[in-house]
Order: sequence, then C-alpha cells, then structure tokens
Amino acid sequence: MDVKTGFFYLFALVLLFAAFRVVTARNPVHAVLYLMLAFSQASAVWLMLNAEFLAIVLVLVYLGAVMVLFLFVVMMLDVHIDTVRRGFWKNFPLAATLGGVVVFQMAAVLMSGFSLTEAPASAPGALPVDNGKALGILLYTEYLMPIQIAAAILLVAMIAAIALTLRTRKDSKAIDASVQVKVRAADRLQVVKMAATQLAPAPVAETEANPAEAKK
Repeated sequence: MDVKTGFFYLFALVLLFAAFRVVTARNPVHAVLYLMLAFSQASAVWLMLNAEFLAIVLVLVYLGAVMVLFLFVVMMLDVHIDTVRRGFWKNFPLAATLGGVVVFQMAAVLMSGFSLTEAPASAPGALPVDNGKALGILLYTEYLMPIQIAAAILLVAMIAAIALTLRTRKDSKAIDASVQVKVRAADRLQVVKMAATQLAPAPVAETEANPAEAKK
C-alpha cells in the first residue's frame, strides 16, 4: 500500500466517524462541529481525486459560510434537547423508512459498479492543466455572458436585501440636511414676554418662620 492509498483510507475513516457522530451526537453544537470535520475530510478526498475546484468550493462555501452560520444559529437559538426528544419515537418509523430507502439506493449503486472512462490524453509536450484552470477558461470564454448575467442578478439581490433590512437607528442623533434648511425660526424659538424688573420678596421674620420658638 502506497502513501496515497494510506491517506485515502485515513480520510475515509475519519469521514465515516464524523458522519456517524453527526447523527448520534446529543449536543447540536457538537453535531455541527462533526459535520464541519466531515466536510473537511471530503474535501481532502476530492483533492486526492484531482478535483481541486470542488474541494476549494466545499471548504469556502460550506465550511467558511454555511456551517459557520449554522453554528451561530444553533448557539443563539439555545435549543432545549429534552423538548426536542419528546417526539423521537413518534417520528422514528418515517425516519427509519427514509433511511432504509437511502441505504438501498446506495447499495444498488455500489453493487452495480461505476462505468469508469479514461481521461483524454493531452498532447505530447503540453503542460498539464488542472480542472480548476480548465473550468475557469471555459466559464470566461464560452459562457461569459451567462456568468455576467448571473453576477448582475446576484448583485441586485444583495443590494435589495441590504435595502430591505436597513432601518433607521433610534439612538442616532444625525439630522437630515433638508430638514435643517426648511426649518423656520418660529418653529424652534418661542419669545415669552416678561417684566423687565421684579420686586424682591419681603424678608420673613424668624418668629414667623418658627412659631414654636416664639412661644418660648
């Protein structure tokens, strides 16, 4: 057994263990962490199969965005495990049926085998081109217009999402300039008429201020 085969069995073993722990973990945070471990091992297996683009996309999209989002959502929701487990046996028949269907389909695929074809041989003396570079050349030459349309749609969707979620802050003291220009002095300043001078109040005698001492 060479080194490449040894690494494949190592990644596959860790992948199976992580996938098993995703299902059997009691803590949802631990389940998400095991799922991230499973995705990382699957990415390593794809790298060994010379599928660099799929491996990088799996790491960037799922590990870098989706799974981190799932982890934060699970931690912020504070799911009560005891409440969730109350309906376990009620939903167990349906879950077992779906699991059996998935196992049957995978077994049928594995038993029938895969029709492998040899990769096209490159021209003699030509430099080897990886699939990531070949996919990039194909996307930005033959499919340039669909890529640009998809990028424009995603940009519009991102701007719309930011505009829909944008709300004015209540604690902000910023003032609109147009409101300041249209303001009138009568709306901001009120003149109150008061007498120029006022008589000082008469001094109060100590006896009147404290009647108890006056009686003594």
